[in-house]
Amino acid sequence: MELREVASAPSLGPLFARAALSQKGRGGQLPSHGLRLAGLEVDRGRLLDYQHLCRFTGGDVLPHTYPHVLGFPLQVALMADRGFPLALPGLVHLENHITVHRRLTTADRLDIVVHAADLRPHPKGTLVDLLTEVEVAGERVWEGRSTYLRRGRSAADEQGAAPAGGAGAPDMPGGPPAGLLRVPEDLGRRYAAVSGDVNPIHLHALTARTMGFPRAIAHGMWTASRTLAALGPRADGPSSSSVWFRKPVLLPSTVELLVDDSPHRVVAGLVSGRDERREHLVLELHT
Repeated sequence: MELREVASAPSLGPLFARAALSQKGRGGQLPSHGLRLAGLEVDRGRLLDYQHLCRFTGGDVLPHTYPHVLGFPLQVALMADRGFPLALPGLVHLENHITVHRRLTTADRLDIVVHAADLRPHPKGTLVDLLTEVEVAGERVWEGRSTYLRRGRSAADEQGAAPAGGAGAPDMPGGPPAGLLRVPEDLGRRYAAVSGDVNPIHLHALTARTMGFPRAIAHGMWTASRTLAALGPRADGPSSSSVWFRKPVLLPSTVELLVDDSPHRVVAGLVSGRDERREHLVLELHT
């Protein structure tokens, strides 16, 4: 696979704008190249802001999910390009899988590679994976897979049912909630400030309504990160996590945290609603 070097992480605002202007007429195959950002130094101030917002412990250790934040601009750069077969506006983040091979700190200089893979049909449209790999001095230290859905007609309509998203997800934990998470109205803007993800569906009710949401919605990766943070420091070192996103968390909201804990495996979920329970995500962590 050809890798195209980028000198610095691209700004996401212009990329989202470019993707919105070039969304019609997409199609074809996935790009045959990936993007590589070499020697990235972690900004301690930005890291601390992220840790504070997601409720991770502060310090020089990178949270389990933080390399995703660092690689996300490269994901968007690939998807915003006119040659990418799926239009970026309206893509739904269905799943995210992370493997941390060793603890990372701000002393590490990170080489980040992102590429797209496995364009495939889904009963509700088309799925694609964005793969992020992080190396330090040639050693693979972190890898992630983000699965996105583009709603619409797909080959599954003609070929019969394709596997639906969520395959392999554990059952939602039962029992009383382990805690309540209060999600304020400005959470989307605050997370955008520390992550760079300025997708309009997260910023304000007015911009979210243009995409069919009644109010702005929380970033999926904030909900995943906040859930991990609530589980304590067990994911600070080598570990793996999988999260399946279900219904979005509207802003503002109060959600319940459910936890099924065992020595080397934890299943957690976020739910809300008294009369009709809404499941927002289920997360599985292995340590």
